[in-house]
Amino acid sequence: MKRFKTFVFQVLDEEDDAGHPLNKPVGLGIMALIALSVIAVIFESDQYLSDTFHRWFYAFEVFAVTIFTLEYLGRAWTADLKFKDLSRWQAIRRFVFSPLALIDLLAIAPFYLELALMAYGAQKILDTRFLRVLRLMRLLRLFKLNRYNQSLRLIVKVVRDEREKMVVTLFMVGILLVLSSALMFTAEHDVQPDKFPNIYTSLWWSIATITTVGYGDVYPITPGGKILAGMIALLGIGLVALPTGILASSFVNYLKDSDSQKELEEDKEEEKPPLDFCPYCGKKLPH
Repeated sequence: MKRFKTFVFQVLDEEDDAGHPLNKPVGLGIMALIALSVIAVIFESDQYLSDTFHRWFYAFEVFAVTIFTLEYLGRAWTADLKFKDLSRWQAIRRFVFSPLALIDLLAIAPFYLELALMAYGAQKILDTRFLRVLRLMRLLRLFKLNRYNQSLRLIVKVVRDEREKMVVTLFMVGILLVLSSALMFTAEHDVQPDKFPNIYTSLWWSIATITTVGYGDVYPITPGGKILAGMIALLGIGLVALPTGILASSFVNYLKDSDSQKELEEDKEEEKPPLDFCPYCGKKLPH
C-alpha cells in the first residue's frame, strides 16, 4: 500500500523532483479534460444542443467529475508525502485549505450539489437562474490549469509579488472614476438628465472612457463636458497603462533571472571535476 501511495504521489504531484514516467502524460490528460469540460459547458448553454445531446453532455460530465474527484482524493491521500514535516491529518488539512485545492473542490462541487438537489426533489422548486449559475460554476475548472501550466503559475507569482503596486494603481483609477463621474454629472445633467441622472449612473460613462472602450451610447454634448471628457480620456490612457507596465517589467525580470539561473547551473555542471572512483562499485576510474 505504501508503494502504491508513493506511486500515486509521483504521478499526481507536479513539483515532485523524482517524477514518474506517467507524471507528464497524466498532467497533459487532465489539462485536456479541463479544456474539453469547459468547451462542453459553453456548447451546453445553447438550448438546441443541450436538448439534442443532453445524454452525451451528462455522460461526459459524469466522466470528467469522476476523474477530477479521483485526482482530488489522491492528492488529499498523499498530502503527508508532500508536507513531510506535518502529521498525516495536519498535512491533509493544509492541502484541503490550500488555494489550488479549494479551486479543485469548487470545480466538482456544483455537480454533487445539483445531484443532491435532484435526489431530494428540490430542483423543481428552485429558481432556474440559481441552477444556471450553479452549472456555470463548472467554468472554475479553468483555474485548475494553473496547477499544470508553468506559465500560468508565473502569472500568479508576478501578480502576487507586484500586488502592492497594483493596489496603488487600481486605487488611483478608482479615484479618477469617481471624480470624473461627479464632474460629468455636474456638466451634463441639466441638458441630458436621462443620460446622466445621477453620479453612479455616470460611472458607466467614466468606465467606458477611461478604458478607451467608447461604446458611444452615452457621451457629452456641452462644450464643458467635451473638454472634460478629453482630459479624462488622456488621464485614463496613462493610468490604465500603468498596471500593464508594472506586470510587463516584472515578467522581464523573472525571465532574466530564470535564464541566469539556468546558465549558472550549466556552468557548475561543466566545472565539475572528473570522478576518481565509481560511485556504484568503488573501483578507481582510469583517466
